[in-house]
This record gives sequence, C-alpha cells and structure tokens, in this order.
Amino acid sequence: MSTSWNITPVSQQKSDVIQHKIDMKTKPLGALGLLEKAAHQLAMIQGTPTITINQPTMLVFAGDHGVSEEKVSLTSSDVTRQMVLNFLAGGAAINCFCRANNMELKVVDAGIKTPINDDRLIIQRIGAGTRNLAKEAAMTEEEVLLALEYGRRLAKQLATEGSNLLAFGEMGIGNTTPASCIMAALMNKTATECVGRGTGISDAQLEHKINITEAAITRIENKNDPINVLQEVGGFEIAQITGAMLGAAEAGISVLVDGFITTASALLAAKIAPASRDYMLFAHCSGEQGHKAMLEALNATPLLQLGLRLGEGTGAAVALPLLRSAAEFYNNMASFESAGVTL
Repeated sequence: MSTSWNITPVSQQKSDVIQHKIDMKTKPLGALGLLEKAAHQLAMIQGTPTITINQPTMLVFAGDHGVSEEKVSLTSSDVTRQMVLNFLAGGAAINCFCRANNMELKVVDAGIKTPINDDRLIIQRIGAGTRNLAKEAAMTEEEVLLALEYGRRLAKQLATEGSNLLAFGEMGIGNTTPASCIMAALMNKTATECVGRGTGISDAQLEHKINITEAAITRIENKNDPINVLQEVGGFEIAQITGAMLGAAEAGISVLVDGFITTASALLAAKIAPASRDYMLFAHCSGEQGHKAMLEALNATPLLQLGLRLGEGTGAAVALPLLRSAAEFYNNMASFESAGVTL
C-alpha cells in the first residue's frame, strides 16, 4: 500500500480575477461576508468560470473504540451499531438534514464491534473496533495504512462517478477521546486543553478522560509523524475519513469538514499532505472544547456556529445550502456594469 499522495496544490493564478468578479457584484465590498470567501475557494478549486455543486455526498464512517471500556462516554459501544441501524432506517439527525438539503448519504462500516448484514451499508471493516488506547497502540501500522487506503479509494470512486463535493461524518462511541489525543499530539497541547465532555460526562469521568489522554500522548514517541499518531491513538473511522479527505484532494474535489472528530482527521490529512488543506471548507465550530483551537491551527473560518456537538456530519449537511448560495451569487448575481448600476 502506498503512503505517498499525489495532491496538486490549488493554483493561485486566478485568485485576483476571481476576487475581482466577486467585488464587482452589485453589493458593497465584502457585504456577503463568509459566503464570499466560500465562493472564492470553490471557484479556485474548480478553476472554471462558474461554480457547480454536483452530487454532494455525505459519508458517515462508523467504528468502535477499545477506549470505551474506560467509561469515557455516557453510552456503551453497543450504541455505535444501534445508531448505524438508525442511519440505515433513515431515522437519525443526519438523515433528516441530508433529506432537507438534497444530499446523498452513504454509511460506511469502518470497524464496528458486531457486523451488520445490510446491502445499503458500505463494508470497509478493519476489525471489530480498535484496541484500548489507554493501554496500548489502538492499531497496527498495517491497519492504519489499510484504513487510509479504503478511505482514499471510496472518495476517488465517488469523484469518478461525478461528485465534486464530499462531506464527512462519523459514529463511534468514545471517539472524542482519540480525537482529543490526536489534537494534543499534533498541536503539542496538554490533555486538559483538548479534552471535552463529549456526550456530557460527569466531572469525575472528565478527569479520568484527561488522565487517559495524557498517558496515551506521553506514550507516542514521534508526535511529528501523523501515521504514528494515528496508530497509537486513532480510530478506524478517523483513519478512513483522513484517507477519504486525502483521496478527495487527489481527485481535485472539495471537502466539507464537519465537527471535532472530522477536524481531527483534517489535521492529520494536512500533516500528511499539506496541499490537501487547499480543498477543505469548514462547516461549523462545534460546542466541544478544543474544536476552536483546532480550527485556528488549520487557519479555518467555519461558516456556522450553532453550538452543535452531535457529530454524524450534521453541521456539514446544514452548511451545504450556504455553499449553494455562494455558488448561486457567484454565477448569477449581476455586476455593476451588467446591471447599469453606477459605482
């Protein structure tokens, strides 16, 4: 399996032309705020006179975590499987928001404890959950590389089939712990700065979660190696999302990043292949402690701040209409010249 990534940085050649087109629309300079930034980035990525959003697809990756044995969440690992069944039945928040915003939803088993036999589920299992990162490496190097490759292939397949915007969600009880570990390792922060309450744990559980995270990141010998960080403290779904983000960037299509967990994958992707950051748009700042600092590390300005902390890709699905609005004004809003409006 290859660990090299063939990602072309987004060309800056047309940046000024694109900005001029935005500035000459019939509005005061900058009056559309972050929608202007989104339009600029989409136009840069696509490199075409108009922006299109084709077959936007939400990929929700599910995986279980050995660290859930440590009671770092209010619920058990069984809930991961139950929620995947809920996704397949159409009953979760992400189903509602994808339906509301005309977004295709695909669910991926990246490694939940107990398999589900359902044709609607994409099976990319690495194992029946990771090992307990509180005590040992969560994955082997082979598992990490396979997870990255699975994500990469799926993203590139969807791009080949016509999608030019992929969004990512996750489901995995306990997965704010590996995400906090990844953040702490890659950003050289303490566990206290990175660990939040996740599903709403008690003060005692929070202290335990901080201690586990501190012990896990202390064990990582090379915090500058994102593959090593993933191996020690990652998750199957986090690794596959990372690979899918990198695969989407290889295919030259846009990536819409959701909340705390998927931003940990974005951090990893940007560390593995810095050019992948050019293709990322950020949906929202979640209510989970640490997410704001992670966004700042990626120099990202999220489109929304709604206090969301559900995961599943919900923030990204809710942000999709903003990207459609950005494309619409960029493509069809009159310029001062075409409208005969005097500056």
